[in-house]
Amino acid sequence: MSKPKNNFKKIALTVLFVIVLNFAGHFVFHRFDLTADKRYTLSETSLAIVSEVKEPLYIDVFLEGEFPGEFKKLQTETQQLLEEFKAQNSNVIFQFVNPLEEEEQRDATIQSFLERGLTPVNVTVNDKGQQTQEVVFPWAVATCGNRSVKVPLLKNMLGASTAEKVVSSVQHLEYAFANAINTVAKEKQKKVIILNGNGELEDRYIADFIKSVRENYFIAPFTLDSVPTNPNGTLEHIKKYDLAVIAKPTEAFSDAEKQVIDQFIINGGKTLWLVDQVAMEMDSLYNETGSNLAFPRDLGLNDMFFKYGIRMRPDLIFDLQNTPIALATGEQGSATQYTQYPWFYAPLIYPTNQNPIVTNLDGIKFDFAGPIEILGNDIKKTVLLQSSPVSKLVGTPAQVGLEVVSLRPEQKEFAGKGNYPVAVLLEGQFHSMYENRILPFKDTDFKNVGKTNKMIVVSDGDVIKNQFDKNGLPLELGYDKWTNNLYANKEFMMNCVNYLMDDNGLINIRSKEVNLPMLDKQKVYDNYTNSQVVTVAVPIVILLVFGLVFTLLRKRKYSK
Repeated sequence: MSKPKNNFKKIALTVLFVIVLNFAGHFVFHRFDLTADKRYTLSETSLAIVSEVKEPLYIDVFLEGEFPGEFKKLQTETQQLLEEFKAQNSNVIFQFVNPLEEEEQRDATIQSFLERGLTPVNVTVNDKGQQTQEVVFPWAVATCGNRSVKVPLLKNMLGASTAEKVVSSVQHLEYAFANAINTVAKEKQKKVIILNGNGELEDRYIADFIKSVRENYFIAPFTLDSVPTNPNGTLEHIKKYDLAVIAKPTEAFSDAEKQVIDQFIINGGKTLWLVDQVAMEMDSLYNETGSNLAFPRDLGLNDMFFKYGIRMRPDLIFDLQNTPIALATGEQGSATQYTQYPWFYAPLIYPTNQNPIVTNLDGIKFDFAGPIEILGNDIKKTVLLQSSPVSKLVGTPAQVGLEVVSLRPEQKEFAGKGNYPVAVLLEGQFHSMYENRILPFKDTDFKNVGKTNKMIVVSDGDVIKNQFDKNGLPLELGYDKWTNNLYANKEFMMNCVNYLMDDNGLINIRSKEVNLPMLDKQKVYDNYTNSQVVTVAVPIVILLVFGLVFTLLRKRKYSK
């Protein structure tokens, strides 16, 4: 009789233990990340952002359906990351949707997604020599209340395989979703101005940039036209903003205008400069001679930049690592034929710095960029982007022509040259350029030394410039319609804005490194038969042997 009592006691204790464990688990919650790179451990910034979500936030992920293994991996990583967000805040609700599930609505669905800017990806699936085409939408949409934002899940990388794109995209996932949640769940607070009045790019040329910035910040034009008549009023007004974007000015700044910008910086205003020190436009080459004169452009900013610790040199960078140009080479029937040639005055810059502004970025397209010389002072300078080791300088004035595409320079011409800075981050306490100088206009609140501040200077105004489609509508920043290439200009520009404006450390998530192992397809093909035997045949054989042995043992035991 004691044995049944002992069994009952054990069962009762087990049931009691399970009840206590579940009860404790209701109050104490913890998830364990056992990955070596802690890819599922959310950063403090992400935790702070998701904790502020006070109403339901819906995330629709369009990675569902039949697609290659690489995208299955992206799907799995996306799901696991979103589960971490949901575990921290139940207001985060997500679902995976197959947008092409209804075959009869396929064309209409694809068209509707294109109209929303959700571009599909055509993927070739290779299975032992057999190729099939699949359409994948690597996008998600986050919605909170009446606000929604697109979330790109697959990074575009020039010349990269699908597997390489997926690895880079997984590193980008936490930043992408944290930024999206921050965008739709948090009210705008900071203000950006686009400076006008000195021949800067018109709004239509930076339309995609403005549209992207508007998702997180208030943005408005700001003109310096009132400086001659009311400089103090202009200065007081500009101080209300957090960031000024100066996009490719072509007319010189007056001393009074520079004092307004200088005191804006001294009082804590952030600045993003995109400046061409050489007057040269691609459109000016499309003439009968196919050439034009490139000459220095004096914007009156040299003394200001010198005070801040840099010098913009009036030279052009000639780089063997460049973006192509499409030129008409003849006609076949009624359609003009275009051929791509290397364009040495359009450097393709791949980031080498590990600063979060440029970490994990693909190539960035420049046009007629010049070098930035670093000077010595107390300001910290970080070179964000620089030309390739096989680049050199062309002094101006100089004749630039399309015939340069026929050149085949040898690398020995670039020995001891190259690596010219084209984008520099400056951080520290800036001194006014009018320190110990006579002021252009009287300012009772003038300061010689400012609070700790930061600015970014880029030696090419075209980095922020978008192209237009056949209907005159702006295309995505970084997309070149002539070569059908998408460069990382937009991501770079938005990272610059986020870094200059970001107080919650969102940009630092970009520096997170994820080591994602991918399947070696060639190795699988080479060992396909062996893999089938090990994964399919061996388990079946083990089960058969186990079943046979188990049956024999039972017969031997119960036949006595």
